[in-house]
This record gives sequence, structure tokens and C-alpha cells, in this order.
Amino acid sequence: MRDNPSRNDNEELRELVKQFQNLKSGRSHSFLDEEAFERIIDYFDDREDLQQALEAAELGIEQYPYSAMLLIKKADLLIATRHYHEALRILEHAELLDSNDINLYILKTDAYLALDQQEKAVQLLENALQLFEGQERIELLFELADVYDDYEEFDKIFDCLKLILEQEPNNEEALYKICFWTDFTGRNEESIRLHQQIIEEYPYSELAWFNLAAAYQGLKLYEKAIDAYKYAIVIDEKFDYAYRNMGDAYIRMRKYKDAIEVLEKVLELSRPEDVIYEAIGHCYDRMKNFAQARFYYRKASHLNVEDSKLHYKVACTYINEAQWTTAIKHLETALQIHRMQPEYNMAMGECKMQMGEFREAIQYFSNVVRQRPRNISSWEALIRCLYNGEFYEEALEQVKAAIKMTEGKPIFLFYLCGVYFALGKVKEALLQLENAMNVAPKMVKKLVQLNPAILQHQMVVDVVARYKKNKPQ
Repeated sequence: MRDNPSRNDNEELRELVKQFQNLKSGRSHSFLDEEAFERIIDYFDDREDLQQALEAAELGIEQYPYSAMLLIKKADLLIATRHYHEALRILEHAELLDSNDINLYILKTDAYLALDQQEKAVQLLENALQLFEGQERIELLFELADVYDDYEEFDKIFDCLKLILEQEPNNEEALYKICFWTDFTGRNEESIRLHQQIIEEYPYSELAWFNLAAAYQGLKLYEKAIDAYKYAIVIDEKFDYAYRNMGDAYIRMRKYKDAIEVLEKVLELSRPEDVIYEAIGHCYDRMKNFAQARFYYRKASHLNVEDSKLHYKVACTYINEAQWTTAIKHLETALQIHRMQPEYNMAMGECKMQMGEFREAIQYFSNVVRQRPRNISSWEALIRCLYNGEFYEEALEQVKAAIKMTEGKPIFLFYLCGVYFALGKVKEALLQLENAMNVAPKMVKKLVQLNPAILQHQMVVDVVARYKKNKPQ
């Protein structure tokens, strides 16, 4: 039979643990060297028996008092059991014996962070960077980046990752992380230069191409971003995040057909997600293919039934087709989830108004005004509804409230004119028309939209004509 190294190792480890237990109880035992104690400590640590691991470390140190490695092992266990000050004392002792063990600095950092002493952790790691090279220096830079994250020094996280990539351009962990921190810190120009250098050395690094594209996208250079994403997916045709971001770039460029194509590729490569279905629905929506938009919004909604926004978006597709009754059903579902959401109330008010159910529409528009008392479109919708429902006295009151809340926006001066006319108060109406034309003559179209027949009043025509005649050439 062949030897089984794993089985032999396990048997050897069990024997070491047995000898350790004999040592503890004072029975006869075999000689345990420094490495044996290290293995025993790790054995108990792996099984989360920290008390026995600590006992093994202490017995080991009794026998090998000048072992930096055993001191570091003990400090690690003390940190795990939240004895931070004691751990730091042990590490100071270990450093006198061997200052070249990187674990010293990583464990000290953990202790300082646990004690909320970030400055000490930063100083320690910055000094340690001068002592190490190669992979150990990279490990310290990652550790320093984590400290800066804890300390909310976000630009310095980017700096650490940049240093790692300058030393090791193909470091996957750094490439993944720097993409996020580029976007977070907005340092897109630096990221572009860095990744262009990486690509010169590693032209088949799909992550470098992806990060370059993401940086271009951060600067709204969407065409350049798409070109870079295309290189990434040539190298790795299953790079679903490249397709996702490319879809977003196409949407921002209003290239909806291209966006749909790459987003459907995402669905092929990964598990279905509501955000992808929603994005495809948005593309069809913008292309005015409302039936297809609904299809994808519904698929998104099946994956995220509590997202009221998706029911609202389905309703909007019906509103665009003037299918008010069906739109109302979906808006009711959205409002059951978020009753006072202004957009939902606004849409429901519009549907009710179009169906001639003015009193209900007024209630929904009033909800929006209460939520957004300084929003012009909210007041505009409410006043239009009151006017169309022939509630002129209430309309007059709400127009005056709108003028006060929006600090005299010109549209409401025109609406005030329209309401006065509806109330038969021609003198007041003409006075308000003069005021409105003096402030914003181009907005007279809002008055005409409110009441197209108003241009049949000769006095209105005369006022409008006078302002057009006096308009500077």
C-alpha cells in the first residue's frame, strides 16, 4: 500500500497533542521542540479551543523563552480573546528577538485598531513599509489600506492600492479593489493613466481593461468606456460585469437597442436579477415599445415583489397608452406598499382626472402638495384638476397658496388670470395677465393650455399682442 501523507500527518499531530496533554498533567512525555508547540497551538486554534491554545503557547514559551514565533502566536490568541494591552506587551518583547517577522506588525495593527488607536496603527505600518520588500511589502500595503478604510482616509486607500499595482501590476485583489475606490474618490484620471501603463505590460488583463473602462465611464466618456469594455470581453467572453457596465454606458448614450443586446448577454451569463430586467424594460420604455417594457418590468417585479417602483413603472406604460383603468390597478398595488410616495399619488391623480373622477384626483394631488409644498409641478397638477373639475373658488384659493409657497412663480400668475376669468372677474383677470406677461411672456402658453378658448377674448389677445409688439428685436 502507498503511504498516505495526510493520514500520517494526522497521526503525528494526534501524538503531539497526546504528549502535550501528558506534559500538562505531569506524566512522562516525549520531547517537544519549538515547531511541535507551534503545530499544537494551531491545532487548538483551528478548533476554536483558545484556552488550550493559550496553555500550549505558555508552556512552549516556558521551554523556549527566546522564541519570537511562540510569543507572536500567544499575542495572536490574546488579541482573539480581547486582551489587547497584554498582546502589545508580548509583541514588544517578540520584536526585540526578531524584528523581521511581518506578523509582528500585522498583529500590532489589529491591537491598535481594536483600542481605537488608528494613528498608531498608521505610523507603525508606514514605518514597517521601509523594512520589507516583495510580497511582504504588498501584504503590509493591503493592511494599511484596511486601516485607512477604518479611519475613513479614503484617498489614502487609493494610494496604497496604486503602490501595490505599481509593484505588482497584475495583482487581482488590488485590481478588484481599486475599481471601487476610483469611483468612490473620483480619481478617474489617475486610474486611467495607471491602467494604461498596466495594459502596456499586460495587454491581456481583462481586469485592467475593465478598470480603464470604468474610469472613462466615471468621466462620462462613454464611447471610450465601451471600447475598453469590448477589449475586456474579448479576453473573457463571460465577464458579466463588463456587459452590465457597457449596458449602462449605452443607456446614457441613448443607444437603447445596443443596451438591450448587452444586458440580455448578462442574463445569459448570470442568475436573473431584477435590476437587469428593469434596465431592459427602461430601454424599451424609452423606445416607446410599452408592451415590451411592461414585460420586463413584470419579470423584475416577480423577482422583487416588494419593490413598489416596478408596479409604478408598469402603470406608467399604461398611462402612456391612455389605458387609465389598467394603470390604476397597478398604481393601487404600488400605493399599498408606499402610500404617500409623491410620484405614485401624482400618477393616480392624473388617471383619476382623465377619467373625470375629479374629487378623488384632487385628493391624490393634495397628498403630493403636502409632501412637496415648494414643488411647482405638484401645485400645477392640483390647480389644473380643480379648474377642469370646475371647482373655481377652491382653485383660486390654491393658486394664491401656490404663489406664496413658490415665491411668485410666473406660471401661477397665468393660472390666477385663468381662474379669475372662469369666475367672471374679467378686470382682475386682465390685471393678472398684465403682471404675468410683464414677468414671463413666453409662459402665456400655460394659460392657453389651461383654457384654449381664452384666446377668444379680444382683450386677452390685445394684451398678448402688445407684449409681442414691444418685445426687443
